[in-house]
Amino acid sequence: METHTGATRYESLDAIRGVAVMGILAMNIVAFALPFAAYVNPLAGGPVGGGDLATFLFNFLFIDSKMRGLFSMLFGASTLLVIQSAEASGRSAAGAHYSRMAWLAVFGLVHYYFIWFGDILFLYAVCGLLLFAFRNLSVKALLIWAAVFFFIGIGFLAAGWAMFALAEAGLLPPEAMAKVQGDLAKMNADMGPKAASYAREVASHLGSYGHIVGEKLGDKIAEPFVQALMFLWETMGLMLVGMALFKLRMLTGDWEPARYRKWAIRGFLIGVPPLVGLAWYQYANGFSAVSTFGASLSLSVPFDVAMTIGWAALIMLLIKTAASDAVRARLAATGRMAFTNYLMSSIVMTTIFYGYGFGLFGSIGRTALYLFCFGMWAAMLLWSKPWLDRFNYGPLEWVWRSLSRGELQPMRKVVRA
Repeated sequence: METHTGATRYESLDAIRGVAVMGILAMNIVAFALPFAAYVNPLAGGPVGGGDLATFLFNFLFIDSKMRGLFSMLFGASTLLVIQSAEASGRSAAGAHYSRMAWLAVFGLVHYYFIWFGDILFLYAVCGLLLFAFRNLSVKALLIWAAVFFFIGIGFLAAGWAMFALAEAGLLPPEAMAKVQGDLAKMNADMGPKAASYAREVASHLGSYGHIVGEKLGDKIAEPFVQALMFLWETMGLMLVGMALFKLRMLTGDWEPARYRKWAIRGFLIGVPPLVGLAWYQYANGFSAVSTFGASLSLSVPFDVAMTIGWAALIMLLIKTAASDAVRARLAATGRMAFTNYLMSSIVMTTIFYGYGFGLFGSIGRTALYLFCFGMWAAMLLWSKPWLDRFNYGPLEWVWRSLSRGELQPMRKVVRA
């Protein structure tokens, strides 16, 4: 998100954020265009071809959760940077931080109710309310607290998975089985192969704008708050890791290439083999709802975190050693406008796929969806730098900053003679 801090600007941090906001779209494109069950289960709509199955498995190994993790880590780093900037300029760090988070929560709720259900801004704002308390901790303390949050989050979801797995295998006592059977049946209907919810969701998203918004303001009105409670733990852990990596100067591009290379290799070696095992677990179980729930939401988390750090190191390595000045500048501009680019992606993709736009929801295969993703990437890279050559902020960054500070910020750059 926004990290403008006056004189302080880290091009590498902006550039990796540019990669992250593009990666978020690569992760979300399926949820924009297909029922949510398809996001975690390639067979949710029925049998698929080998290409779409391979795309799902590639995403599970390398993209899903990792790009959200990278975005979350960078939010933690950026939040720390903004707090430090406020302190350095003599402004109230607490006032600046909590004002930003309050307005971010508003943006998130508007995004959820009126644009797209997959919002993460409200979750980030809720986590941001807690982040301020950790700003002065050492790297070691930040990592210890991150581990605590991860442990709670993993335990919460893994306990649910274990109960469902035992119920599916018929290993629970009769009295416990009776209590779980209804939830297990609902999980299979919502997430299993040939999910019963699939056709209903296609029809819903092909409805009018009023119908789509009405559903979220009706039965689903509490969803942002439920999701915040469920995913706060993992997200807080990732943000605290981001703060620690910022304090270690890893995310500012100050390390030597050899160190980035070592961290990238370690991250992928720790993460990939177990994730391959979890991919096989899902495949061997026919992508049952229980296997996809366990593999995607709980069992994969430690390895997703390792992969996320590996991705951060690899991207930094490439930015330092392989990217040209022009590429770095394009990525950095995309990252400086991550808030605008994130929300614009939602507006563009829902217009393409939802019924009030071009109505393509549910009609395009998983692999072909990446043509739309690549097109949006190109738009981000093409428009962000020319905009920032003329203006101080992206359009929505300017709105957020002006609201947070309670006064209009200077938008157009002043050309000095």
